Amino acid sequence: MKTNLTRRAFAAAAVAAMSLGTPALADGHQQMDSIHFLIPGGAGGGWDGTARGTGEALVNSGLVGTASFENMSGGGGGVAIAHLIENAESSQGTLMVNSTPIVIRALTGEIAQSFRDLTLVAGTVGDYAALVVSADSPLTSMDEALANYRESPMDFAIGGGSVPGGMDHLVAAIVMQAAGEDPTAFNYIGYDAGGEAMAGLLSGEIDALSTGFSEAVALAEQGEVRILGVTAPERVAAYDAAPTFAEQGIDAQFVNWRGFFAAPGMPEETVSAYQNLLATMMDTPEWEAVRARMGLVNIFRPGDEFEAFLEAQETQIGDLMRDLGFL
Repeated sequence: MKTNLTRRAFAAAAVAAMSLGTPALADGHQQMDSIHFLIPGGAGGGWDGTARGTGEALVNSGLVGTASFENMSGGGGGVAIAHLIENAESSQGTLMVNSTPIVIRALTGEIAQSFRDLTLVAGTVGDYAALVVSADSPLTSMDEALANYRESPMDFAIGGGSVPGGMDHLVAAIVMQAAGEDPTAFNYIGYDAGGEAMAGLLSGEIDALSTGFSEAVALAEQGEVRILGVTAPERVAAYDAAPTFAEQGIDAQFVNWRGFFAAPGMPEETVSAYQNLLATMMDTPEWEAVRARMGLVNIFRPGDEFEAFLEAQETQIGDLMRDLGFL
């Protein structure tokens, strides 16, 4: 199946029937009786919010009759992935949410599986990353931040809500490398969570913070931070006051995607029905309300297009982690 279609065109190519529920229709009517979401982490996290928000939009738009959710924490997401694989025959009505960590944790060996062990359904949303400084910082641009760093590299600290080698560190390394700096040489301080990292920024313990764009926007709107750059290809409409790194001459692009996988061996027609369902949902006002509330951007990539994106991200992150000495 071709996968370079727009969401609307993809939805128009609806399959004629769906083995797990009612017939799939392309006119906004119910496409499935029910859908079950497997969430590899606890309640309240990004995976949980994405799965529950997707289920909410599907039900409220009338595309699905009912949606159910199952949180299965453990092993950095590996417990849920293993469960889906080991119970493939009985999990044909289940979609598992995941995101960039499935790539990172497979590379480091934290999980035994990778996205290749699953059926790729579609990437749906993403959160770009950002580098921010406190609102009262004298730094107003990446040029100024880099000049400050180059003057005294070890005195300029970038923090993040993840350990060294985690996503916030990798994003900062991508930016520094794209700016022509050694990605292994800058002073990164990892915190246990984003809240602690933010406290470090406001207290002056760190000079800049690597964080998700949606979180950065919330902090900027509260007047707590200034966004120096975003890893998007162009300014994001949700907060177009934030400049991209690209427009500042730094080719640093990265998105923490979130999407859905199914058990291995799912029939092609069933995969197509799920892809059509998500494509149709993303053009509904019910989904737009959820997306806006979460502060994410739509990046619908079904099937082969999703696989190509994941392979490219795996290469980007793998090369960087080898440079940093984590692989």
